[in-house]
Amino acid sequence: MATLEEKLDKIRSPNLQSQQQTVVVLKAVEETLKEQNTEATPTGYFAALLALLNQSAGDGKGNKELTPSIVYLLDVVTPFAPQPLLRAKFTQILTLLAPVLLLVGADAPLLKPSIGCLESLLLAQDSAAWKLPTSEISPRRAVAGLLHLALDPRPKVRKRAQDALRKVLKNPPPSPSLDHPASDLCAETAMSSLSDIATKAAITKKQKKASAGEHDPALIHALQLVKTLAAASGGWPSRNLESLCELLLSIAKGGNEHMTMAVFDIFEMIFEGMADEVASAKLPRLLEIISELRPAPHDTQLLPPWTAILSRGYDVSAQIEPEDTFQKLPDLFAMVSEFMDSSSHNIRVSSSECLISFMANCIPDQVIIEPSIYDEKTLEKIAKLAESLISVKYQAAWMETFNVLGAMFDTLRWRAEPIMRNVVRTIGEIRGNDSFLGKKQADEVIGKAIRAMGPEAVLSVLPLNLVKSGKGEAGRAWMLPILRDYTCNTNLQHFRTELVPLSEAMFQRVLDHGEAAKTMEIKIYETLVHQTWSILPGYCDLPLDLSVAFDQSFAEMLANLLYKQVDLRFDVCRALRSLVESNQAINKTEDGDELLLQSRVSKADAQKNLTYLGGFAGNLLAVLFNVYSQTLPQTRGPILQTINAYLSITPEDELVQTFDRVSTMLATAISETNSKEGKDKPQNSQDKMPSTSQTLMDLVITIAAYLPRQSFGALFNIASLIIVKNDEPQLQKKAYKLIPRLADSDTGKIALQEKHSELQTLFLSSADRVSAPARRERLAAMAALIPFIPNDSLHFIPSVLSEVVICCKENNEKARTIAYDLLVTMGQRLEAAKGTRIDNSKVPHMPNDSPPVSASIEEFFTMVSAGLAGSTPHMISASITALTRILYEFRESVTSEVLSDLVQTMDLFLTSNNREIVKSVLGFVKVCVISLPTEMMLPRLPSMIPNLMVWSHEHKGHFKAKVKHILERMIRRFGFDPVNKSCPEEDKKLLTNIRKTKERSKRKREAAKAQGNEDDQESTKRRGRFESEYDEALYSSDDSDASDGSDVDMSNTSRKTKKAGNAYIMEDEDEPLDLLDRNALASISSTKPGKLRQAKKTKMKIDSDGKLILGEDDDGADDDAMVIDTPGDGESGGVGAYVAALKSKDAGRRGRGGRLKFSNKRGQTDDEDEEMDVDEKDVSTIKAHVNRGRGGGHFHGGRGGSGGGGGGHFRGGRGGRGGAGGGRSGRGGIASGRRGLGEDKRRGPAGGFGGGRVWKPKSPGRR
Repeated sequence: MATLEEKLDKIRSPNLQSQQQTVVVLKAVEETLKEQNTEATPTGYFAALLALLNQSAGDGKGNKELTPSIVYLLDVVTPFAPQPLLRAKFTQILTLLAPVLLLVGADAPLLKPSIGCLESLLLAQDSAAWKLPTSEISPRRAVAGLLHLALDPRPKVRKRAQDALRKVLKNPPPSPSLDHPASDLCAETAMSSLSDIATKAAITKKQKKASAGEHDPALIHALQLVKTLAAASGGWPSRNLESLCELLLSIAKGGNEHMTMAVFDIFEMIFEGMADEVASAKLPRLLEIISELRPAPHDTQLLPPWTAILSRGYDVSAQIEPEDTFQKLPDLFAMVSEFMDSSSHNIRVSSSECLISFMANCIPDQVIIEPSIYDEKTLEKIAKLAESLISVKYQAAWMETFNVLGAMFDTLRWRAEPIMRNVVRTIGEIRGNDSFLGKKQADEVIGKAIRAMGPEAVLSVLPLNLVKSGKGEAGRAWMLPILRDYTCNTNLQHFRTELVPLSEAMFQRVLDHGEAAKTMEIKIYETLVHQTWSILPGYCDLPLDLSVAFDQSFAEMLANLLYKQVDLRFDVCRALRSLVESNQAINKTEDGDELLLQSRVSKADAQKNLTYLGGFAGNLLAVLFNVYSQTLPQTRGPILQTINAYLSITPEDELVQTFDRVSTMLATAISETNSKEGKDKPQNSQDKMPSTSQTLMDLVITIAAYLPRQSFGALFNIASLIIVKNDEPQLQKKAYKLIPRLADSDTGKIALQEKHSELQTLFLSSADRVSAPARRERLAAMAALIPFIPNDSLHFIPSVLSEVVICCKENNEKARTIAYDLLVTMGQRLEAAKGTRIDNSKVPHMPNDSPPVSASIEEFFTMVSAGLAGSTPHMISASITALTRILYEFRESVTSEVLSDLVQTMDLFLTSNNREIVKSVLGFVKVCVISLPTEMMLPRLPSMIPNLMVWSHEHKGHFKAKVKHILERMIRRFGFDPVNKSCPEEDKKLLTNIRKTKERSKRKREAAKAQGNEDDQESTKRRGRFESEYDEALYSSDDSDASDGSDVDMSNTSRKTKKAGNAYIMEDEDEPLDLLDRNALASISSTKPGKLRQAKKTKMKIDSDGKLILGEDDDGADDDAMVIDTPGDGESGGVGAYVAALKSKDAGRRGRGGRLKFSNKRGQTDDEDEEMDVDEKDVSTIKAHVNRGRGGGHFHGGRGGSGGGGGGHFRGGRGGRGGAGGGRSGRGGIASGRRGLGEDKRRGPAGGFGGGRVWKPKSPGRR
């Protein structure tokens, strides 16, 4: 809390003109204190201000200019004044403030500080003062004034008064009473006001239904006051509880949702106030009152809120007195369950939610863990009541009852056995009825019963009856999926004794069928076998009898399944993994009671289980390794996860032996591979098995994280041997993955710190033997190693820097991303080691007498800048790209001199004639424009913009578009005038175009906003598609209308949304598209597919002689299904659709040798130079030829392939050889829309599609 002097200092330097009067008064008071030689203490200020207030408000009217400032200062000073002084001066101050508070037309700025003064005065009063009646000038009279202001229509005044009341009631004077001496007065006054306002509102609602809400604001204010008092006075004064409950429930009965919610909030506040030990004595009486106010059974308005209040009350009661509340639970359950047979859906739902709340909150954990005999009897009573809810009487409420029963199973857990058996039996019988519609809800309850009681108890009541079933006993195969989803924390032995024999019986029937074609019955048996084994992971989720049920015979059976039953591998692997992971999860937790409630397996038991499983780990790993080597790559994931789980519990000696065996096999496999150099190497694809060496290397990588320190030497030897084998890229990739794998484990981190020098040497020596596919993994390995490099080995960074920089231009996007991240990691490492010496003499290709340099971020920029002197454009371009990335990342850390030199250097590179270099420089310039300080960039514009404009005339490589976008960003950031001033005169047309486009789009936005369409436009925008701010800065290409204000630094910019290309799915009306089908991609198009036009009868046209007219559209209607024009509704039809499909960018083209090629362009449009003009009326000529061709004639347009259509024969234009007509048309084909032979050129409105423009085809070699 600020001191008085700090508060007065703020007043002495005001920010608003309206506070000047307060400053004048404060100065006058301080000068008066100086003249009287009085210290500027809280007491001195208080006395001076009180005297000033006496003068100002002495006549009863008050000075409207001076009084607010005096009272404001008094409000600031009073909390710091001594309490004895405030008690002594209470009568005088209240006498002075009372006229102010009662002043007609008193403003809020005067009332709020007056309320603050009263609050401070009341907090200082003792018990004796509070005993004085309201008729005298006493604290109680002041409280009455606050209560009046707490209903003021002005929100700020009302809130300030309510805050003052809350603070006063929360700080009672020392006394034996639970409540504040003024709480009764507050409660009575608030209830009286609330009752009057509620009565008025009810009368008004009856008289004038149209103005029913006239008194609602006042009623809400009164309820808010009651809520404030309830929160402040520890619930509510005890003797006023009953009348308050009646009043609130009558308001809730009105049916107004806002009022009902306000009533709920008040009860919530009352219950919260009673949650502490002091006020909890009132709670039993309150709950008794609420229970007595029980509404009529069919009161649809009052029953739902009443049950909600009741459930919340007993929730609080269970927190304070859990045992007593639990003993009352059967009576409460019986009382609320009576409402479940109501005809009103709302009553049934609210009653069921109340019962669910009782079950979730009112049964203590101790009752579940160690119940007494009395507790067990109470649970049996509740179970009997629950059993009655699924009788015919409550049939209408069965869906709600199922929710209650589900909550009971969740709460009772294993205590539900055996008291809930009858409930399970009844629900199973109901579920077995074919006409029952609530099967899904019943399945959920049975599933929760399986989770709580265990599958053994449920199956004893509801047997599966799949192998042997007596008369009238239906099979319950529908329970297998439920068992799969809900089984956990039960006896694994039950699976062995019940479900394994079932699986064997079903599988035997499949075997008995032999090799004959499978019937539906055999397929059902196979499905049953799979469903049975899919339950095993649930049984293995923290089993209670692991050491008994999981023995050698069971492990052997699982091993045989892994070898022989490929379809069951996933479930068996999941089960084996679950055995380990579920016990590890318990072993990591700490809270004992919570642990027992969740699992019945103690931490010690979990550790024993893990040790026991560790004994099987060696044999299981051998089986899993063999199965892994026999499995296709795309299905190896679950097996590898299981191997990981068992490696984590394998004893150290056994782990080392396993690693040695795998290493020996790997060495043998590599030597065998080397001996077969003359033979063709197997291709590693998804459908072919990887080589043995690759499989073994996967296992080595998996084992690496768990190895003890003594094995790391052998591990690094393996890595060093394989990393240099560039003739096996896949193996080399896996070797590099070892280092990131080690960096994830604690022992691995220690190994990387110890072996960093050997690893650095290995990286440097293998730099010239890296295969292209392994570059990404090599960069990832470097990134994992950099944090472990000590300060005396920082020369490793400049040693590998050139390789990282070159990788910024890799074709592989992931490799580029890792290269960027690695550059940032290197920069951060050098920045963290600032001032440390880097020994350049140890850097390869540098002289031995190279002087050392000091590590810093500026030095890192110098290192990367060295690539600008490269001998090839590719190296220079890569260096510029790398500098762009680190500039964006470290722009705030590096000195302005380095930044300035860098920008100046790049300005020179803009004048280069090499497109690859300039393309990188454009990216650098864009990042500079977006992120560097304005004062640094403005002086560079006169030289930078003319160099940029040179490339605005270059169409290749999107240079023109890139330059235009950089200019747009410049205009947004620096303004139009500075950019225009620096632009050459002959290029200012581009700037004018940008400005006009921006103004036009702004006008459109304003027009759309005026019409209320702004939300529609916002909703169509696409989310940002960039993964990082740097990608957005470099690659974003927002239009100039994306922002109409000046650009700001990237740290303050929000990500812009960009419109992306659309994709359309073409599917049959009968059957949806199967996205897993191999041919699914053929049904996905980037152009909107046209709807097939339905055949319909059209009216024949005849001329005046009665002759039929074909192919003419006098009325502009689109009657002809074969016209080439695009229909008015935007959908292509007939030949128009055919030509549009041939002309689409995504259509296949015939290249040289007749091979079909597809465009890989992803942009929404091609370059501007890819267009050519065409006569707009030529399309009518084509239309005439098309109509003529329907009679079976021939249409010869030029050289090209042929294709059928319309019953005639078309020849496409030049361009495609042997392809479909017009498929690669250049000039003369249908797609180009040229005139036919002998046709004159006619002028008039365009009749063709595409606005009279078509795309010029690209030559086969051009991209």
